[in-house]
Amino acid sequence: MTVLVTGASGTLGTVVVPALTAAGHRVRPMSRRARPGWVAADLASGGGLGDAVRGADAIVHLASAPGRRQRETDVEGTRRLLAAAAGAGVRHALYVSIVGIDRVPLGYYRTKLATEAVVRDSGVPFTILRATQFPSLVDTLFTTSSRLGPLVVDPGLRVQPVHVQDVAARIVGLLGEPAIGQAAEVAGPQVLTFGEMARPWLAARGSRRPVWPVRLPGALARTVREGGLVGTGGSTGTRTWDDYLAERYGNTGCEPV
Repeated sequence: MTVLVTGASGTLGTVVVPALTAAGHRVRPMSRRARPGWVAADLASGGGLGDAVRGADAIVHLASAPGRRQRETDVEGTRRLLAAAAGAGVRHALYVSIVGIDRVPLGYYRTKLATEAVVRDSGVPFTILRATQFPSLVDTLFTTSSRLGPLVVDPGLRVQPVHVQDVAARIVGLLGEPAIGQAAEVAGPQVLTFGEMARPWLAARGSRRPVWPVRLPGALARTVREGGLVGTGGSTGTRTWDDYLAERYGNTGCEPV
């Protein structure tokens, strides 16, 4: 099967492309910039999309542009992509979204929800796969919040981090099935609080920084504490937070103790 992958150079795309190739698919990575072996197309302008989808059996749609271009790229760009896909006879569009976008009050999530609506109304057979947060996001948040010394966290924030390899495996599996016409979920094997994740993160980095618990105000933090980012069902991956830390830091530490 020939599979067009948008967002192929991103965090998930760089794992999905080799996973699809290993599964025997002919992968067509897409980028806004021309590069050998890739197709060049721009979701925001629509340029090159007709050529990108021509001859494709399926699309794995990963591209997103948080920030000022988000609505033009995510919502309208998806509309352009799937209009071209419908004309080209694409049989399956798999859109990767986020668990909690219908519960967590965040502008980025509202745009992702609007993009899901575009996928549903496109006329192209579709599957929406909602994934929980990648552990790299928590890693980045912890790195940022510890730059001035202590690791400052709201210990009650709850997440269910899923490794990108597990998401990629779920994508490969879904492409081997007919489009389901609804949203599926993939989540990590553990529901953890930031308080539970902080100490292993510090240990993996070889750090003895103190942890300062700070309860964040507002509806966003309250919703996350109540489990707004936790999966509601569906498949779970196998790789844990500790697995991610061992892979990322090698248990050797990167800070003086």
